[in-house]
Parts: sequence; C-alpha cells; structure tokens
Amino acid sequence: MIREIAEEIKKYETIILHRHIRPDPDAYGSQAGLGEILRASFPDKKIYLTGEEDPDLEFLIRMDTVTDDMYEGALVIVCDTANTERISDQRYNKGAKLIKIDHHPNNDPYGDLLWVDTNASSCSEMIYEFYLENKDNGFKMTDSAARLIYGGIVGDTGRFLFPSATDKTFRVAAELVQYNFDRTALYNGLYDVKDAIAKLKGYVLSNYELLPSGACAIKLTREIIEKYDVTVAETSALVGILGDIRGIKAWVYFIEEEKEIRVRLRSKGPVINKLANKYNGGGHPLASGAAVYSWNEADALISDLDALCAEYK
Repeated sequence: MIREIAEEIKKYETIILHRHIRPDPDAYGSQAGLGEILRASFPDKKIYLTGEEDPDLEFLIRMDTVTDDMYEGALVIVCDTANTERISDQRYNKGAKLIKIDHHPNNDPYGDLLWVDTNASSCSEMIYEFYLENKDNGFKMTDSAARLIYGGIVGDTGRFLFPSATDKTFRVAAELVQYNFDRTALYNGLYDVKDAIAKLKGYVLSNYELLPSGACAIKLTREIIEKYDVTVAETSALVGILGDIRGIKAWVYFIEEEKEIRVRLRSKGPVINKLANKYNGGGHPLASGAAVYSWNEADALISDLDALCAEYK
C-alpha cells in the first residue's frame, strides 16, 4: 500500500493535503511533514496544505489558500483523521482521488486508497516510514520535514512517555534528530504555556474528582473558561497532567462550549475508545475524544467510566 500511494502521488500534478479539525502537533506534523517531503521530491508539482489553523501551532507551519477550482483533477490526501466528520475543510471529496493515511482504528474506511496502522505511535511516524520505503523511489527528506515529523511524534507520544512509543518510535526519533533543526525551539513552541493556562492548571489540580475505582473527572464550564481567559483549544495543554496522580486509572475532561460539551478521555490501562464511541466520539484505546450535550449526560459518562475502571485489574 505504501508503494501504491507513492505511485499515485507521482501521477498527479496537484496534491492537496488535509488533516483533522482542532489540530494537534501530530495533525500538523503528518500533514505538513508529508507536504514538505513532496515539495522537495517533486518541485514541479503543486502541493497545498489546507484546514483550520490553531494560533498556538502556527509556529510549525502556515496553511495555504486553496480555492475550489484547485480540487479539479487533484489528488487529496487526508492525514491523522479517523472519520470524515472530523476532516478539516470538508472539500476533501472534491478531488479526483482520495487517500487516507491514519493510525486510529479504522471505523470509517473512507477513501480510494487507505493506509491505516493502529500500531504506529502517531501518523507522523507513519509519514517517516513512508519516506523510508520510498527514498529510493524519488522521495526526499528535508530538515523542515524532519522538524515537523519529529514534533508530531513528540506531541502524540507525550514526549515519549505514552505506551504508544515503541522501540521503532525511538529508532525513528534517533534518525530524525540527525537533521538540522532547533529541538529546543521546537519544544518551547510545543510546551510553553501562557500565564492563564498555568493558573487554570492550578484550578484543575485543586478541583478534580477521584473516585474509589480510579476514575477521575474534571468539569470546565464556560464560566470557568471565561474566568481564566483561555480558549477551548488552549485547554488541551492540560489533558495529561492528571495522569501523574497516584491511584488514577482513567480520567475525563469536560470542556463546555456553546453548543456541546467537549470530552477528552485518557487512560493508564482501561480501554476507553468504546466508551468514547458510545458518546459521539472515538479514538485510541488509551486516548479518545467525544461530545455530550448536557451535564446530565456528562454524569452518565462518568458513571460508565467508573464502572470501566472498577472492572479493570
């Protein structure tokens, strides 16, 4: 499949790369890392990146302006996106051919060609594997591509702390750091937080609810978010902090938005993606997202998470 995708890339003059809404470093790293590889490998092709931008991740790369007419006869590649509803820029189906590259469970097998590897730590790791398989086939790695891919891997593995970081992941990282980019600046960009986020972190650590089962929950209402003057997107920086607390098996963040309550689920062991599926979401076994539409529904999710943790040994 990797070779087949490479051959399809060679056929098209215009290639448009998408990724998921509410982007994280892996979304940027896989989409833009592949884009930089293609630009270096095929300078005569027109390579575009599209999707909503996150101001906190604009230091990685900026998106291009893509008009409707550019999709005519184009190859479209969607990175790091499990289902079509989460593709950023819903024009993804206006091209001549569609390719899906992803590491989430393949519950929505969209596209004409699909390469899904749920064992990969990140979609960015898959992009580096794509390069390795095709470096003798006209594909080139650059310093800018290596920076983006490395940043994506770092982001999705929690700086190599999550179980998804395998020996293969570390081998890939070891090769990537040999390229010429500023790792310190990259880490600063990924992990520097503003004062308001630091204060909200204090609120989270003071107000989480830990149940005897090892299930944990924190609710960030619109009132709290406005009080600390942060955006919903910025709260993503806090998702991992509860994982350091002894006794927690799995935890859930509820972030109230205008029309829904966003749910972020994380786990040290219990499989949570089936629970996320029940509540309008999905994801990885230990890291998932969902959405609920009332605080009563949020409480029901907490009860389900409590039962899941109680059963886990």
